[in-house]
Amino acid sequence: MQVEEAQIIEQIRKGNTNAFSKLVTKYQDVVFSIALKVLRNREEAEEIAQEAFIKAYRSVHTFQGKSKFSTWLFTINYNTCISHVRKNKLRTTGIDQIQAIDEEEEADFGEFQQEDRVKYLEKALKQLSEDEYLLIVLYYYEDQSVEEISQVTGLSESNVKVKLFRARNKLHRIICDLMNKEEYSREKIRQ
Repeated sequence: MQVEEAQIIEQIRKGNTNAFSKLVTKYQDVVFSIALKVLRNREEAEEIAQEAFIKAYRSVHTFQGKSKFSTWLFTINYNTCISHVRKNKLRTTGIDQIQAIDEEEEADFGEFQQEDRVKYLEKALKQLSEDEYLLIVLYYYEDQSVEEISQVTGLSESNVKVKLFRARNKLHRIICDLMNKEEYSREKIRQ
């Protein structure tokens, strides 16, 4: 756990309720993004993300520091989302927009501008299943280890590795397909 986070958590435990807002600010985008992908409804994702933060705040005294705070928080968030889905059996439409873009996982975009790269990655991420999306976000955007992802999702470490490998390959294939379609369209326009 980072020193700064440890200090913030200690402040919260001592009664400084305002200190928690620093953690909310740091993780709100990812918590919301995960909730949105699982719930597929913007309003519900906002509500559940807020509920996850409230649960985390109320039980911060139980956080032992054996894992990263983010792992602990994402576990609370994921479990809150899954409970909500099971309770309400919700399956509605789409995802809005993914916030972070990972440079390392970009395919060979050649002549495509950064703006196009973002567009393709966002489109590709939208096509992943909830599980695949969650693994990609946790591993690449939140720097969670395989062990930490295993804790969040309840999957075995070997299963996380296999699913992460498959998700990466699927993401790459989707991006390549999108780029090929775009290049084909550009060629048609030039003719």
